[in-house]
Amino acid sequence: MSLPLIQNYIDGEWVESTSTTFGDVWNPATAEKIARVAYGTTEDVERAVKAAQDAYWDWRTTPPLSRARYLFRLKEAFEENFEDIAAVLTTEQGKCIDEARGEVRRMIENVEHATGVTTLMCGYTLEDIATDIDCYGHPQPLGVFAGIAPYNFPAMVPWWFLPYALVTGNTYILKPSEQVPMTQTRVFEIIDEIGFPEGVVNMVHGSRDVVNGLLDNPDIAGVSFVGSTPTAKYIYRRCGETGKRVQALGGAKNIVAVMPDANIDAAMPSLITSFFGCSGQRCLSGAVLVPVGDVADELIEKFTAAAKIMKIGSGLDESTGMGPVVSAAHRERVLGYIEKGLEEGADLVMDGRNFAVAEYPNGFFVGPTLFDNVKPDMTICREEIFGPVVSVVRARDLDEVVDLINTRGFGNAACIYTNNGATAREFKYRVLPSMVGINIGIAAPMSFFPFGGAGNSMFGDIKAHGQEIFKFFTDTKVVIQRWL
Repeated sequence: MSLPLIQNYIDGEWVESTSTTFGDVWNPATAEKIARVAYGTTEDVERAVKAAQDAYWDWRTTPPLSRARYLFRLKEAFEENFEDIAAVLTTEQGKCIDEARGEVRRMIENVEHATGVTTLMCGYTLEDIATDIDCYGHPQPLGVFAGIAPYNFPAMVPWWFLPYALVTGNTYILKPSEQVPMTQTRVFEIIDEIGFPEGVVNMVHGSRDVVNGLLDNPDIAGVSFVGSTPTAKYIYRRCGETGKRVQALGGAKNIVAVMPDANIDAAMPSLITSFFGCSGQRCLSGAVLVPVGDVADELIEKFTAAAKIMKIGSGLDESTGMGPVVSAAHRERVLGYIEKGLEEGADLVMDGRNFAVAEYPNGFFVGPTLFDNVKPDMTICREEIFGPVVSVVRARDLDEVVDLINTRGFGNAACIYTNNGATAREFKYRVLPSMVGINIGIAAPMSFFPFGGAGNSMFGDIKAHGQEIFKFFTDTKVVIQRWL
């Protein structure tokens, strides 16, 4: 049986790529090929840019409330297809179905938030800045924008940006991850049914050539990216050279501290989810667990006990607690970090190597892994692993925790478990990351707050979603007038 071929969506039509190079899409739980995707070309990009340019002026002059009405209809259509989108997501990405549902819910929440454009895009006026002179500020769209999305959240992350670009009057080109193209293909089928004007929203599949085509095209005003830090740096630099606006969200090394006064039993479910949700493949995953003072032994004992009873298998099974990693190549990368931790002298308490799921012997599984007595300068404590590997660094006090967080180079998120308000306040005040959790293991802001880190976790000035995202997709035209 031939595999379905993933198509581009350009100018309101499903079209095949001009490429002759193709990649396989896998079900990570079964290691079965489920689709093929073309690794697109700059010709595909140019076609999408032309369609977006041709559609821009009519869309830009459409009243904001009218643009928002498309999103209202889209939101309802997403609700009607909620379970279908989640199932496609789990099938190609591997995460648990309940995690997929949560991701789709966050996708929809961004559509809802973007519909507030008539309030959030209002300009400002000041009369009589001088005798008989008034001043007005008008936020205006800029043209064609592009988004380059990662594999770990194929539904949600593109929609941190796309609805805001559209509702502010820009047109858009999305490049999903070539590893997980099916989720946005399902989403764009729904977009097609809604009937957006042709060329307003487009999708081009591919890899490096498509990315570079988007970065270098002079008719693209700005780019949003989420992925690894090396790629984020590359995109940030390349956009700077061509004068594009850019949001480039990179990697992380998130630290979760547990103070001696924390309620460990109450915290345990969220701790397990923080480190092993999405098999550790998210920029807000816990990476380093830091027990403070004499809480270490109790915490490690209870944490490992909870991890050992977690069911691991296909994400489509409602009882599964952790699914596979996304690919065979990524599994080898994660296993390489486990070997590195052993080489550098960390104590392997839980070993996820050679982990097998009887029903899915070929799946890309890595079992829950925990290293104790990890030193801050070890590779597994410095580099982003992006897998279900926990490094335990024991700390004497809060000062050591803060120092550990602020010397990782990343600045995405940091979390603390404590029942002491003064401790929590000092922690959130002193740590450098932009997203802080207190008695919460995953500091994930909802759509009406900004999402993004600091340091090597964020390149650019304006973060994803929240109120400030409207500024990324608009430029304020200032008009100073006097009538003579």
